[in-house]
Amino acid sequence: MSAGPSAVLSWFNYFCVSCLWLALALRGSTALRTPEQRGLWLAVATATVAITLTLPAATQLALQATVEGHSIVLARNLIGVLSSGAVLYFVSATVGGRSLLRVCSVTILAMVSLLITDALAPPHQGHTATGHGAPDPSTAYWLILVMVHLIADFSCTSLCRQYSRRTSDPVLKASLGMFGIGTALSFLYWLCQLISLLFHSERLMPYLPYVMGFHGLLRAIALLAPTLWAVRGAVTEICTIWRLWPLWHDLVQATPDVAFLKPRHRLLEIMWPQATWQLLAYRKIIETRDAILVLNDYVAEGAWARARRHVARMDVAHSKVDATVLACVMAGARNAKLADMPQEQSADSLVNFDKGDLDSEKSFLLDMARAYVSPPTRKFVIHADTSTRK
Repeated sequence: MSAGPSAVLSWFNYFCVSCLWLALALRGSTALRTPEQRGLWLAVATATVAITLTLPAATQLALQATVEGHSIVLARNLIGVLSSGAVLYFVSATVGGRSLLRVCSVTILAMVSLLITDALAPPHQGHTATGHGAPDPSTAYWLILVMVHLIADFSCTSLCRQYSRRTSDPVLKASLGMFGIGTALSFLYWLCQLISLLFHSERLMPYLPYVMGFHGLLRAIALLAPTLWAVRGAVTEICTIWRLWPLWHDLVQATPDVAFLKPRHRLLEIMWPQATWQLLAYRKIIETRDAILVLNDYVAEGAWARARRHVARMDVAHSKVDATVLACVMAGARNAKLADMPQEQSADSLVNFDKGDLDSEKSFLLDMARAYVSPPTRKFVIHADTSTRK
């Protein structure tokens, strides 16, 4: 039996809130020490508390603690306004503004206005604004609440869009972008609330919890942007180490002096690295390059020409030809070095793998590593060994 819409919405809300709390926990210690991230963390934290108070489990827990239902809803709305103030503080701090005092003043004024309008309203238990009947506790209360959110969300979305285009920092660009989109969803949520309030319509209300849920997910991603970027970088370095390892290991085996660290098993390089993955990946690129330069002195006469003719007969993409040729020649030179054959001065030139920058060189060596274990290279080495024996 499939879950109904209410069950799906419930699980979705709990999932979104869990992601928010996880993001707050992972980024808390670092973000609070960093001025550029502190405002973002506070904005997400206050929004998370407000969203958490909408969950049935949180409401039930508060009621069991003898907290009145009216107090729970009022606290949720006040924390929501505080979240809007934190949003403006985050944007102001990010763009280098000096309007913290103004943001605090406006936020406090809005919260006091909500408390006053709530106190002046007739006796009530909840805070609702449905498409039928008068809003509870009053129209003024809801207009203040909605307008504060709309103004804060509109300002934040505009500034995030503007400054995410200007910054050259990829992490800040991603963080501002995700936070801006999430805030735009919050703006949409409160705009629909305003439409329902003014025109007594409930057509959009069923979709609003999903909008607020996605808003929470995007804010969690915005907060986790530095962590996700670091994970992305680590995965890239791990992939570089893993893919380069067969070529690096074989060449370093023949030229052990170029290795900074003693070669270990492939899995050990990843699971128990002797240095940071970034340093290990860098060292493997440099050591592979050094090994190629050493082994160039062991390339047999005519090996380059034979390798080019061999690769030309194979189904090798044009962009991979140089890498495959170098892989073929280095495989033969490695065998010659391990067999203690004398050095030779080949008249042919070494394939140019110095591409001018580390990223381009890494890309070429990864192509070479892929070619090194491919059939064209294995066939070339077998053919070369047979010719030598004859």
